[in-house]
Amino acid sequence: MNRFLDTFVSAMSSVVAHKLRSFLTVLGIVIGVAAVIALMAIGQGAQNEIISSIESLGANLVQISPGFSMSQGGVRGGGPTQTLSLEDAEAIEKQVAHVTNVSPVLQTSAQLIAGSENTSAMVIGTNSSYRDAFNLELAYGAFFSDYDYERAAKVVVLGATVAEDLFGEGFDPVGQSIKLNSSIVRVIGVLKEKGAGLMTNSDSSVFVPLSFVQQTSAQQRTPQGEHIVSSISLSLEDSQYSSEVNAAITELLRTRHRLLPAAEDDFFILSTEEIAAQVSSAMGVMVIFLGAIAAISLLVGGIGVMNIMLVSVLERTREIGIRKALGAQERAIWTQFLVEAAFLTLVGGIIGVLLGYGIASAVGYFVEEITPVVTPDTVTLAVSVSVGIGLFFGFYPAWKASRLNPIDALRAE
Repeated sequence: MNRFLDTFVSAMSSVVAHKLRSFLTVLGIVIGVAAVIALMAIGQGAQNEIISSIESLGANLVQISPGFSMSQGGVRGGGPTQTLSLEDAEAIEKQVAHVTNVSPVLQTSAQLIAGSENTSAMVIGTNSSYRDAFNLELAYGAFFSDYDYERAAKVVVLGATVAEDLFGEGFDPVGQSIKLNSSIVRVIGVLKEKGAGLMTNSDSSVFVPLSFVQQTSAQQRTPQGEHIVSSISLSLEDSQYSSEVNAAITELLRTRHRLLPAAEDDFFILSTEEIAAQVSSAMGVMVIFLGAIAAISLLVGGIGVMNIMLVSVLERTREIGIRKALGAQERAIWTQFLVEAAFLTLVGGIIGVLLGYGIASAVGYFVEEITPVVTPDTVTLAVSVSVGIGLFFGFYPAWKASRLNPIDALRAE
């Protein structure tokens, strides 16, 4: 124990005595570890943000869109663009088990006017179940009811951004009348701010009964004479029913759309669970890729450690010769140089973690959409790898120092 302590003290004395050399050794490791920590934290934060955005759409949400099919390479366009109908939604609600909140959706755009203020927005005509399907929360008022839907009531629920554009921030517009294209409608609710999602942006949209949209706009119909809708959304009772429900909906819609057995689906079914899994997989690969790129700088830092340590051996040749002449064992000299390398890379790893955390935090401060995540596992791995690099790349210089012939070493200038 005392022998190792003496070796450690000698190694630290050498580190302190050669400040510039020690700084250069540490610098490469600091840059490498900081790059790993910062890129991994930013990548993980971006992944979490996207997954959170998907999950905020609603638990077990499924959306059926027209004119798309799934090929082996992914999602591609194909077939007519208007293939879903209100009657399809009604059939799904009646005939498919384990589904709730079936919501036909008809989208259009409109000009909205409130007093002297006006804005344009996406109009989403749907039913009362849409709120639960997409997990929408209200800041003021209420969502429209089944009764409003049945009588095609002229009522509207405003997205947060639309409400602010028309009435200003913090104003409760419930009960106010606004002009939606050529119709006068009454505001009955305002949604809480939610942010843009992958399927819809509720903040920049307004919501009205689908029956009202059908009355106030030109009606398009399928070849079978049914009322066209833009999409159909629904919720699963439980995610375990996902495959069963997808199969049932596919069979039902293919039958209703009179598709031949060899024909591709003229609709596409996508769930938030599938989106989350696909995005998580893709982002996971991206995070690993970013970490691998950053790890290259660690490798370069390791090569720098070896070069600096070789220079150190060359500079301290006479010192090594004197120690060996006084009876120092090869093992003691080898250990001293290895301890120096490990200590310097450990210090570099710790400083690199702090610097990387600072860089990631700065990115999070300036880019509000991303909250970088520095996990204990990432920190442990980065520091461990930095020390491992020190030991690996410090081994050859340490071995070379321990093998010096004391006579030749004493002759060195």
